[in-house]
Amino acid sequence: MAKRKSKSTTIYDVARLATVSPATVSAVINGTATVSPTRTKRVHEAMAALDYHPDHIARSLKTGKTNAIGMVVPDVTNPFYPEVIRGVEQAAGKAGYSIIFVNSNEDPEQERRGLQALISRRVDGALIACCDNSTATFDLVARRNIPSVFLDRVPLGVNAIRISTDNFKAGFVGAKHLIDLGHERIAIVAGRMDLSPHVQRVEGFRKAMQEPGIAVRDEYFRTGSLSSETGYQIGKQLLQLNRRPTAIFCTNNKTLLGLVRALAECSVSCPDEVSILGFDDFAWTENFHPRLSTIVQPAQELGRRGMEMLIQQIKLHDSGETNPPSAYETVLLEAELRIRESTAPPASVGLRVAP
Repeated sequence: MAKRKSKSTTIYDVARLATVSPATVSAVINGTATVSPTRTKRVHEAMAALDYHPDHIARSLKTGKTNAIGMVVPDVTNPFYPEVIRGVEQAAGKAGYSIIFVNSNEDPEQERRGLQALISRRVDGALIACCDNSTATFDLVARRNIPSVFLDRVPLGVNAIRISTDNFKAGFVGAKHLIDLGHERIAIVAGRMDLSPHVQRVEGFRKAMQEPGIAVRDEYFRTGSLSSETGYQIGKQLLQLNRRPTAIFCTNNKTLLGLVRALAECSVSCPDEVSILGFDDFAWTENFHPRLSTIVQPAQELGRRGMEMLIQQIKLHDSGETNPPSAYETVLLEAELRIRESTAPPASVGLRVAP
């Protein structure tokens, strides 16, 4: 098709060039009806030839739909969330939605303002990873009757649609791996106890320690902000104990970076002197020496499934239907234990000899 450009190109021009009806062009643009692949291809070719772009503002005024999804994340510098976002974008693109992002920077007030800004832009729905365990964000979207799905960090005790890693099981599996290697002096760097994932990981950790009767020593249980500096400071404290742990389970990727720095500064050999088990898996876990054993969350699947759940919520909202009670049960995705070189039996069990 010969390309020509006009500022006043309309849906009728596209229909004429594609030799279809205006209704067919509208159906292709809005996804409101099934159109054959052949006709869909002709419509897209005509739109490209005419440099035609739908007026989304005019369409939203007419339909009440913006085809935009708001997504609130607590920390875009945490490498876990970009992976989640990739999954969200994949599912959103297939369904014809665009994503508007808000980064709350772990600040509840910034989260509230960002969400209100999304609401003012009339997003069709919201995907939210909260910055704390408060129900304030849930209350805001519930009052406005906005379809929403909470992912990763989820509000508890309310009728929210939620999807998360099975963090209890992840904590249990991580601790059991270290116990099975023969460790008993196991420390945990547990993150923030006002966040549901960290609370649940600790609960799983404690359960695994309880089964063989291993005590969780107070000096081995550490919490703090989700930062590399926190991991570094806690790491130094643990490694300088008179009776230091033989294994450390770090439940957050940013604190893990600081812990690795502390190991190097204190000249402690891993895993000969201390085994390290981390959380989440990215390129840098392969680049450390030794390569780090980690609990791997299905980050992209979490984002994709969360977006698919939100699309279903939007459809229910538009049709006036309500959720069945089962919809409010948290969808849990299983994490994977990925064993590399940073976890091994302690020298004291006689299976290794430290240099």
